[in-house]
Amino acid sequence: MPYFFISAAHKSSGKTTLSIGLTAAFLARGVSVQTFKKGPDYIDPMWLSAASGRSCRNLDFFTMHRQEILHSFAYYMQDSDLGIIEGNKGLYDGLDLEGSNSNAALASLLQAPVILVIDARGMTRGIAPLILGYQSFDPTIRIAGVVLNKVGGSRHEEKLRQVIEHYTDVSVVGAVHYAPNLVIDERHLGLLPSNEAEKAGGKIATLGDAVASQVDIQRILEIAGDTSLILPGDDLSADTAKFGKGLRIGFPQDRAFGFYYPGDLEKMAAAGAELIPFDSIQDPHLPQVDALFIGGGFPESSMELLEANRSLRDEIRTFIENGGAAYAECGGLMYLARSLTWKGKTCRMAGVIPADVVMHVRPQGRGYVRLKETGESPWPLRPDQEGVISAHEFHYSALEGLPKETRFAYDVLRGTGVDGKKDGIVYKNLLASYTHLRDVGGNQWTRRFLNHVESCIREVG
Repeated sequence: MPYFFISAAHKSSGKTTLSIGLTAAFLARGVSVQTFKKGPDYIDPMWLSAASGRSCRNLDFFTMHRQEILHSFAYYMQDSDLGIIEGNKGLYDGLDLEGSNSNAALASLLQAPVILVIDARGMTRGIAPLILGYQSFDPTIRIAGVVLNKVGGSRHEEKLRQVIEHYTDVSVVGAVHYAPNLVIDERHLGLLPSNEAEKAGGKIATLGDAVASQVDIQRILEIAGDTSLILPGDDLSADTAKFGKGLRIGFPQDRAFGFYYPGDLEKMAAAGAELIPFDSIQDPHLPQVDALFIGGGFPESSMELLEANRSLRDEIRTFIENGGAAYAECGGLMYLARSLTWKGKTCRMAGVIPADVVMHVRPQGRGYVRLKETGESPWPLRPDQEGVISAHEFHYSALEGLPKETRFAYDVLRGTGVDGKKDGIVYKNLLASYTHLRDVGGNQWTRRFLNHVESCIREVG
């Protein structure tokens, strides 16, 4: 089962574009690729999913136990020829001093060979101590190859290769020269999502061609095959109970909303629920559904179009006001507020949550969160771990004018949430939060949500 880990010396070295390019290059050779992303993320996995033709999977120490990471990795690798694991930030970056949740820790857990991506701009001889330092910092991490990225030209490449060959024992498996067409546009949360990039397919093809011509694909495949980890058997499909049978769950999937973990949607479907996608910008009417799941995204980038679709906004507000079950995360919360203000312009939103959303220049909440349930949630309380949930948030917006009597589902133990102390606005059968949940072993939220939906239907019936 060949696989390898792509990491970097530091953030913004180009490991995502390289991962996309490698995925496309291998796919063009007839190699089926299963991609993985370390940590909580939506945007990079969307690009990797588009490049591979199969859903990218997140591996995250904060929300998953180590054994669950191993099981998940083994399960999704089953019918692929090659696994590509993309790290986040730098190889040794992490939350704590010991690096227990770092990229290196994940590479170690999976016993994966590491391909180190180095942003080579402005570097020549200085690249040698950088590589030597990364090798010696943790000798148990196997840096099996280096890809030089954003190289300034053939002379620059030759100098770098000579230095690395002279001072280190690491192989240079590729040198990608800087070119403007290899850059994916960015905005405040990172790369522009592939669901908004009109020419995403063309960009992926361009990256694939560039990597195929400047990276030793065969050598990387050989490195990937040099693994000896015995992975555990599958335990992800054991629960086949159809506790959500027949439920119709509507969710917007368009350029404004696209942040959904594939595993969460798959677990709803496996429980018997029917997933009904709709377009919050184009569709004038809400489909016939039993509940709504409005995920994250960039409603601010489409706020004029969302405002223009008044009929859908009105129907969503009516659905929730009439007691319909709904769950909204981050961008979904913003959409359900009274208004959204960004870059000096204000647009009307659905008007369910009595507050106004304002976008800021700097992040208002960013990173991992821990929440403790208050008992106000419309969903049943977690029976274990005293109702503590590990999750994540990343938002540049904040709520203004929220009434003091607002009910909250969570106390924030770590993170920001709505106001630094609370998150999870509760209104009728709606739960709306800045926090992004992920259905993993320690937080099976989709089961709780579907049980909530059934309860709401019984109440109405």
